[in-house]
Amino acid sequence: MIFTEFHGDIATSGMFMTGMAPNLVAVALAKSLGVHLSWMGWFVAGVVPGLISLICVPLIIYKMYPPEIKDTPNAKEWADKELAEMGKITLPEKIMGGVFIIALILWMLSSFIGLDATTVAFLAVGLLLLTGVLSVKDVLNETGAWNTIVWFSILIFMATELNTLGLIPWLSKALGASLHGVSWIVVLIVLVLFYFYSHYMFASGTAHVSAMYSALLGVAISAGAPATMAAMMLGFTGAIFGSTTQYANGPASALFGAGYVKQSDWWRLNFVLGIFYLIVWGVVGGLWMKVIGLW
Repeated sequence: MIFTEFHGDIATSGMFMTGMAPNLVAVALAKSLGVHLSWMGWFVAGVVPGLISLICVPLIIYKMYPPEIKDTPNAKEWADKELAEMGKITLPEKIMGGVFIIALILWMLSSFIGLDATTVAFLAVGLLLLTGVLSVKDVLNETGAWNTIVWFSILIFMATELNTLGLIPWLSKALGASLHGVSWIVVLIVLVLFYFYSHYMFASGTAHVSAMYSALLGVAISAGAPATMAAMMLGFTGAIFGSTTQYANGPASALFGAGYVKQSDWWRLNFVLGIFYLIVWGVVGGLWMKVIGLW
């Protein structure tokens, strides 16, 4: 269950632009290179490989790593008991659900109404504060979120300035020149594989995306790859490269830390599932993006 839950995180992180922080880093970095990605555009491009992953990966895990307990006849009774103890849904919980739905709708319509994902997120937090679901103290106590805002903004500023000063274009041009004459499809495949497997050297998805995304996207575009398609493909890779190590991202560290899966099993199973993700998101996803007109 723990391992399957982790891979559910990977699939949904790839499907939704707002599924994890590195996606928003990728969107901002793509924008600095003149490639604009919308919430709906990301979702449409990722929904097919995402659904295939959600359907197939649990079955693959079940075959490769079968559970010790396969029959839970008392699960329904236990769940009913726990729900009864929780009581009815409270008003703040209803408001939270409503605000979540509003935010989701605004994210979906962002490209049509001119609101980016960050503005929608601040609007949602504002509504929760106005309705009393959250207090100012609650917001201030979210030290992890404030920490993310600080270094996230610094990373984006640095990436933008590196592009403005010419480092990213120079690096992209230099790498592109070394691949001169090679089909952009081959170049993109090489970049995706390099991006994916280099994650074994990183303990943070955000750090990896911040370090490599701009340069790799620049190389892909220089080689002739359709900009939006390349940005999406590398963005998806930033989600699926979580299928590597137990320190690949936040959920991996937390779930592995529960102690239910041995490190050797985590690496072995993730290696096989990583190949599956590359095929589904790279090949099937690439063909799907051709169907929807991204290349």
